[in-house]
Amino acid sequence: MPVPTEELKLEIVNAATGKTLGAQAPPGEDGALVVRHFPDDGPSPQQWRLVPVPGGEEPDHPAYVIRDAVGGTVLHDPGAADRGVHQGEAADGDPSRQWFVVPVEGEAGLYFIESATDSTVLDLGTDLGTDLDLGPGGPGGPGADGADGTRVVLREHDDSAESQRWRLVPAEPERISDPVLRWAPLSHWNGRRSWRLVHSPAVRPAPGATPSFSDMLLVLEQFGSDERAGAWQAGEATPGPGGQPAWWAGPGARFLADTTGDGQADIVGIEPVKGAVTSPSRGDGTFDDEESVLHPPVPSSGPEDLWALVDTTGDGKPDVVVLAADGVRVSPRGEDGTFAPSGGEPVLKAFGHGEQGGGWQAEKHPRFLADLTGDGRLDVVGCHDDGVWVSLQDEDGTFAPLTDEPALRAFGHAEKAGGWRVGTHPRFLADTTGDGRLDLVGCHDDGVWVSLQDEGGAFADPLYVLDEFGVDQGWTSAGEHPRFLLKTTAGGTSDLVGFGPQGVVVARGRGDGRFEPAKLVLNDFGTAQGWTSEKHLRFLADVTGDGNVDIIGFGDEGVWVSHSLGDGRFEQARLVCRGFGYGRDAGSWRVGRHPRFLADITGDGRLDLVGFGGPGVYVARNLFRRFRTR
Repeated sequence: MPVPTEELKLEIVNAATGKTLGAQAPPGEDGALVVRHFPDDGPSPQQWRLVPVPGGEEPDHPAYVIRDAVGGTVLHDPGAADRGVHQGEAADGDPSRQWFVVPVEGEAGLYFIESATDSTVLDLGTDLGTDLDLGPGGPGGPGADGADGTRVVLREHDDSAESQRWRLVPAEPERISDPVLRWAPLSHWNGRRSWRLVHSPAVRPAPGATPSFSDMLLVLEQFGSDERAGAWQAGEATPGPGGQPAWWAGPGARFLADTTGDGQADIVGIEPVKGAVTSPSRGDGTFDDEESVLHPPVPSSGPEDLWALVDTTGDGKPDVVVLAADGVRVSPRGEDGTFAPSGGEPVLKAFGHGEQGGGWQAEKHPRFLADLTGDGRLDVVGCHDDGVWVSLQDEDGTFAPLTDEPALRAFGHAEKAGGWRVGTHPRFLADTTGDGRLDLVGCHDDGVWVSLQDEGGAFADPLYVLDEFGVDQGWTSAGEHPRFLLKTTAGGTSDLVGFGPQGVVVARGRGDGRFEPAKLVLNDFGTAQGWTSEKHLRFLADVTGDGNVDIIGFGDEGVWVSHSLGDGRFEQARLVCRGFGYGRDAGSWRVGRHPRFLADITGDGRLDLVGFGGPGVYVARNLFRRFRTR
C-alpha cells in the first residue's frame, strides 16, 4: 500500500503479531507505547495520521510526523536507555519526532518505520525468536514485559525480522447517506394482514449531496436483457485501454455515443445481423421509441469485430470505426447524416483479427485510437506480440501502412517484448511531459514503465519510474483494480489514479515522464471496503463541470460520488442515487449483464446516469446547479 495522505486515519499493526500500536491499558504516565489486542467490546484501537514534514530534503523519501488522530500527541523517541518509543507533545522541527516510512521490498503493504535521527526502526521489546506465540501469555499478551501489551522499541534494522514489519490499516470510510424506512408485512393468527415501518438495509441519497441526481426512471423499453426488451445478453462495451477516447464494442454490446455531433449522447447497440443500431436522444432525457440502423455489418463480419463511434479527423463529426478481420474500416458521417457502408478495401490492412489483418486478438493485443502527434487526428496504435505498432493519419484521412519493424519492441505480449498481459497489465497513451505528444505508460508486475515520444515520433526505450500500481504491490488484475492516466488538476500533466487494495491511490505527474510517490488519498472504493469487479463498477469523470475528475462508484446501495478537491485528493463518498446498484433495494444490477454509463444525454454539459436493465433503458438526470434530491 502506498503511504497514505494526512487526511486518512490509520491503525498501525505489527505484522508478526497482528496487534495494534497504542497506549498501554491503562495508559502509563510516561506515554509508553505497546502493541496489544483491542477486543470488539472494548475501546477502539488508537488511530494515527501521517503528516509530511514540510521542506524535506528528499521529496522521494519524505519524513513524517506520526500524530494521534484524536489527542494530537505524536510518536516520539525520547532517547531512553531501553530505546522505548513513547507518545508526547508535538515539537516542530524536532528530528526525534520524525519518521521515514520505508516499503518492505517485495512484500506489498508492509513497511519499516525508521527513526529520522539514527536509522533504527520500530520493533517489539521482547525476543520473539523464530516461533511466534500469539496466545495470551505470548508476546503482546497480558503480562508481557509486566504490562498489558508488548513494548515498542527502536532497534537496528534487520531485514529478516518479521517483528520490524508494520501494516498501515485505514479506518472505515466515512460515507454520507440517510437511512431508509420501508413497509414490512405482519402476519396474524386470523389471516389478516397489516404493515409496519422497519429499517431498510438501503440508504437514501444525502440531502445536499453534490452532485445530485433524479430518481431512476425507465425511459425506453428496448435494449434490455428481458425478452420483451430485445434479449440483449452480451457483456458491456469497454473503454479503450487507459480511458482512451474510443469505446470498443463487440456484437451484443450497448453503449452511449454522440452519433450526430449535436452534443447529445445517443444509444448505440451492435447487432450481429443489423450492424450498429441506434435510438437517438430527444434532448430531454428520453430516446426515440424506434431504433434505426446506424451502419450495416462490415464485409465478412464476425463475433470478433470491434466497433467504435468517434471523431477521427477533428471535424466535429463522428465516424464509425470497425476493427474487422481484414483490418481497420472507417465510415465517415455524410452531409445527410448517414454513414456509408464500408464496402471495398479497409483503410488500413492491419490491426484486424483475421490472418490478413495481422491476427490481432482482443484478449492479447490492446489497440488504441489516439492523437499521437497533436494534429487533431486520431492515429491507430496497437501492442502485438513483438511490441508497439503505429499507423499515423495524414491530412487527407489516409492511414500510413505499417513499417517492417515495430515502433518499439516493448509493451508486447511475448516474453521478449515484456510479457504484458491484457487482464493484468494496463497500458496507456497520455502526454506525460506537456509537449503535445502522447507517451506510452504501462503498469507491469514490478510497477510503472514509461516510454517517451520524441519530436520525430520515435519512442524511447522504456524506463522504470515508479514501484507502485503493479502486481507485486497487490494490484492483482486490471478488472479488480482499475487504473487511469489522466489529469486530476486543471493545467497539470497526467496523473496515475487507481482503485487499489486499500482504496484510491494517486501518483501525481511531474511533467517529465516521471511520477511523484504514490499516495493513498481515499479509504474507499477498494477491495478492503468491499468493492469487487464482480459486483461493482468504478469510473472517473467530471460530473460537476468544474474541470476536475470525480470518482463514481456503482455499489451495493446505489451510486456513490466522491467529489474532487482539485489537488489530487477527494472528499468522502456520498450516496447520490439510490438505483443502479447491486443490492435488491437498488435494483439488483449485475456486471456483465446490465451496462451502466455516465453520459450527457441532453447537451446541457452535465453527465447523466444511464443503465441498460432488464426491461430497457433507465436514466437518472444530473440535477447539479438546478435543485437537490431529497
